[in-house]
Amino acid sequence: MDALYTAVATATHGREGRTVTSDGKLDLDLSVPREMGGDGKGTNPEQLFAAGYAACFASALGAVGRQAKVDVSEAAVTGEVSIGKQGEGFALAVTLRIELPDGLDQETGRKLVEQAHQVCPYSNATRGNVPVELVVE
Repeated sequence: MDALYTAVATATHGREGRTVTSDGKLDLDLSVPREMGGDGKGTNPEQLFAAGYAACFASALGAVGRQAKVDVSEAAVTGEVSIGKQGEGFALAVTLRIELPDGLDQETGRKLVEQAHQVCPYSNATRGNVPVELVVE
């Protein structure tokens, strides 16, 4: 792969610390979610992953839509990232909820979502490693 861009972020003190990008545009306190026994005052890695995946998938959907000459600019993608115990460790699962624009027929929309899932870098990174459910709404 020839990198077009490399994001750099540093995290300190794990889930109860801080993460900062090299350009300073992202500077966040981290905390363990209340559901996992933490105080929930900061953000957490699952929220960051959900936001990144949703944004990336929305961009991929826009790209395949433009290629097919179908306007999906009003689509919205909501990412849900779950974490749970798996064996001795933990695992992730993802649900992407894609709200297609009004007037776009379901068959065309579903086809574009499937195409986006093939080109989205997050989808390619998780394929075979993390279960990803696509829910077209």
